[in-house]
This record gives sequence, structure tokens and C-alpha cells, in this order.
Amino acid sequence: MINTLSIRSYTRQTRGHSHDFHQIVLPLRGAINIEVGSYTGKVIPSECVVVKANEKHYFSAEENAKFIVVDTDLLPENVLHSSQIVFSISAPLLAFLEFSESQLRYQINPEVERLMFDTFYKLLEQQNLFVQYDARIREVVAYIHHNFAKSLSIEVLADISCLSATQFKKNFKSQTNQTVTEYITRIRMQKAQALLLHTDSPIAIIAELVGYTDVSAFSRRFSKYFGIAPSKLKHV
Repeated sequence: MINTLSIRSYTRQTRGHSHDFHQIVLPLRGAINIEVGSYTGKVIPSECVVVKANEKHYFSAEENAKFIVVDTDLLPENVLHSSQIVFSISAPLLAFLEFSESQLRYQINPEVERLMFDTFYKLLEQQNLFVQYDARIREVVAYIHHNFAKSLSIEVLADISCLSATQFKKNFKSQTNQTVTEYITRIRMQKAQALLLHTDSPIAIIAELVGYTDVSAFSRRFSKYFGIAPSKLKHV
């Protein structure tokens, strides 16, 4: 069925195909390596790639990577006529993807799925086609997504970007519209929410898995971020 959203994963083995509908791939965790049109490279979380109908493309991904994939028979004019096929996505669209992921984990009825697709399409119509993050910030974003459970200091991340700490913070904020701390917190909270909802792991273990050695500090941060204590969410 065309005009759908789904959660998918891919394999490390490079595969290639084409299809008679458009497809938009939006990484949630991990990156996809893709060759399509004149683009060959990596697409990371907070970015998306547009594969137009009948366009041959080759792709592979890390084992644990997850993506929202949108199959559609139409593309908004701003996307259809753009020469840019990989771009950074807006904060409203990113927030909607987080919501969509949580919904798609459950069996939902066709009407809800249709509404989700329509909402995504409207947000895509309003999307400014921001250029990808520059290579230095993309390296840092990919590192954060792979190492969010570690201690991520500004010094370490700035070193990865080959920038001074001041330049790194400025560049990161201008390109992601979030501070480094805000970005890391969002990634950790999303992961914690998924673990609380979909595993039986104790809160102390979940806190550790997302980079918190102090359970109380984790609970305070989670409660502030979502407006509900992790202990209450676990028993919803």
C-alpha cells in the first residue's frame, strides 16, 4: 500500500533496487549508507534522503539502525523540484518522527495511520530544505548517537569536530538549533522512554544504559523532559 509510514531496519550487505513510488528514509538511530542519483554517502539521524520513483539506489546500514520510511505516490512541490535530495529536517518534523515511532510500535488502526501520513506530508510541505550539517558536525552527531551512554564532554566532542570548544558549540547550535546538552539529553530521553515502555529492565539499569550513574538525577531529568516520572511511565 502506498502513502504509508513504517519502521524498518536494513542489513550491512549492500542491496540495490528501484520502485514506482517515491520513498523518504529518515534515520532514527544509526546511519544509512546510500548511493542515489549524484549522491553517495551517509545519512544520519536528523537528516533524510529522498529517493524518487523509478530511481535506482543502493543502500546498506548498521545492524541496530532503525529508520522511518515513507512510501508515497506524491511529493510536495518543494521536495519534488529540489536538486537537493539529502537535507536536515526541521524541529517540528523531528518531533513528529519521535511520536510516530512510538505509535508504530503498536498495532494501530488504518485511520490513525492515514492521519499520521497526512500530518507528515503537511510538515514536509512546510520543510525548508536545509543543507546537511557540515562534515565536522555530522561526525559529532553520529558519535553521539553511537555513544550516548558515555560521558560526552564538550572537549571530547570538539576534538572529534577538529574545532575549538567555542567554535564547536557555536557551529553545533547554528546547525542543529539545539545546544550540545539539549541534543544529548533528547537522544538519552528518547532511548530511556523506549526502554521503559518496551523492556522489563529496572529503572536503575535503564538510567545506566542512557548515561546516568545517579538514578535520582535520571528520574529528575526524565520527569522534567516528559512531565511524568519514569516509575509511573513504566506502569502505564
